[in-house]
Amino acid sequence: MIELNELTDAAQKAFPADKLSPARDASWELTAEMGWMMVRLPEDDGGLGLDREASTAIHFEMGRVLSCAPLIPAQLGLQAVIASQTLAERADWLERLSAGEYAPLHMLPANVDVAADGTVSGTVGGVLEGDMAVAVVAKLPTGYALIPTDAEGVELIERPVWDPSRRLFDLVLTGYAPDPALMLSDAEGAAALHDILGPEAHLALAADCLGGATAALALTVEYLGMRKQFDRPLAMFQALKHRVADMKIRITTAEALLWSRARDPQAARLQIAGLKALATDVYQFVTEEMIQLHGGIGLTEEHQCHLFMKRAMLNLQLCGSLDWLNERVGAEALAALS
Repeated sequence: MIELNELTDAAQKAFPADKLSPARDASWELTAEMGWMMVRLPEDDGGLGLDREASTAIHFEMGRVLSCAPLIPAQLGLQAVIASQTLAERADWLERLSAGEYAPLHMLPANVDVAADGTVSGTVGGVLEGDMAVAVVAKLPTGYALIPTDAEGVELIERPVWDPSRRLFDLVLTGYAPDPALMLSDAEGAAALHDILGPEAHLALAADCLGGATAALALTVEYLGMRKQFDRPLAMFQALKHRVADMKIRITTAEALLWSRARDPQAARLQIAGLKALATDVYQFVTEEMIQLHGGIGLTEEHQCHLFMKRAMLNLQLCGSLDWLNERVGAEALAALS
């Protein structure tokens, strides 16, 4: 059995903290070689059969270096295939995806309609690194489906985003005829599959956020210890110490909740959604403070501060915005009290 610290150590050696946003294709190749796509694959299917604490640890470390490799959507797509009861050639797809072929789950809403003849038209949003994908796991009105990117009526259009560490695509469907052999669920089973994938997505994004926030704090503390004003390091000024302490408290609180949720297989879906909301909020706060505490240099394109902030801004929107999640979680909490 692989220990959690072994995964963490391997990730830190492969992706050192001083090399932010390593090249995407080389990083993806390395993650496949290290077997990270097999971490959550059940042993009966030839995988390592580890729990979500293991994948959370990996996503935390990848967030720390602002990884360009699309490991989160890839693992979510693989989990959709694992959970499917209807996919033909399921074993073949599991082998292909665990070996490094890329079939991501989309991470923004889909707006599609089904015509009378059963064809589908519309846009599936949030396909990260779509140019790499052989297929996309998409939620359609008829259920979840694997949609080959080279199929007739399918087009990938890149959507410009602020975050330079990721590329975002829309999957545009024009009269696409879903292949029954590639359906992961029917319309009735889509809700159950969504309830499996939703918490996994929220947990992974929360880990990415808190890994990034931890790195942003470390860089900020290092800078304050080096930069001097009035012949004293900035780290000696009490007002700045308090702001750094606020950053640390927020990260530590959210990280405690992250590992609590990752280790609890009974954690409710909305509890994990609340974690994602908290983690994205903390990441936004920490990156904004990072820029402020770096002063003028933090506002420049040449400094890495902006890389963390842009990552935080995109994570706020993926798999449910902060406002939407807070509204859902708050409504559930109020309902439980009444």
